[in-house]
Amino acid sequence: MAIIVDEKTKVCIQGITGKQGSFHLRQMLDYGTRVVAGTSLERSVADISGVPVYATVEEAVDRRGATASILFVPAQAAKDAAFEAIEAGISLVVIITEYLPVHDAMEIMAFAAEHNTTIVGPNTFGIISPGKAKLGIMPNHIYTPGPVGVIARSGTLSYEIVDQLTRAGLGQSTVIGLGGDRVHGCSFTDCLKHMERDADTKAIVLVGEIGGRAEEDAAEFGKGMTKPLVAYIAGRTAPEGKRMGHAGAIIERGKGTFAAKVESLRRGGAAIAELPSEVPGLVQAALAKG
Repeated sequence: MAIIVDEKTKVCIQGITGKQGSFHLRQMLDYGTRVVAGTSLERSVADISGVPVYATVEEAVDRRGATASILFVPAQAAKDAAFEAIEAGISLVVIITEYLPVHDAMEIMAFAAEHNTTIVGPNTFGIISPGKAKLGIMPNHIYTPGPVGVIARSGTLSYEIVDQLTRAGLGQSTVIGLGGDRVHGCSFTDCLKHMERDADTKAIVLVGEIGGRAEEDAAEFGKGMTKPLVAYIAGRTAPEGKRMGHAGAIIERGKGTFAAKVESLRRGGAAIAELPSEVPGLVQAALAKG
């Protein structure tokens, strides 16, 4: 099993004719993802790599049965693209787009909630269920199927940790990027709920960072989980008020500090890795106990 996406997911790429859209189309096809359609306002081509290109997401749903969409569009077009997908009945929208205005993101999340649509992102690397499907920009070769679910805010940190898990013989059930922006869709807690229910996920890795309360909220949910949780938090040495690479990674008025997150997760029963390289060993130990 896997959470949110699997081999049955039918994907539409919005912005398929652009440089990023067309590049990652080929990467997703190579991985085995069922990309059934793409959209482009220009409609300069009828298809790319055998994938038909339509003017609207509604056509992709009606003609090809698309159930999920991934956005490779500029920030100024992302809100309209997300609204279009939601209105067309798409149940999952992955927003790769960076620099999305906060108010646009807030409107997307509110509209998605009204329509029971799952949003991953914005500013996310996407989501992958190894061996089944990927919607995103992550490198194909580092993932392998297995029992470890991974939830992360940072793309590069997740790649590093997943690569080390794979090298240690620990495959992954699903790896999901929440996105680095202050306003985003799926949360750590949302994903933990999915993974707690997933029979094939035996352990979970949470890759967090300073800023916000997402990790503390996840720690509260973690207290009632039956599956082991291993966490790594980035930003140990960041001074208060310092912005890092992500818009959401900022400590304000003592909230969202490294120490607060680590303490909350420990109280919630998580094993804490001091370095990314410690994650595989902690996961192996957790699985051996269970």
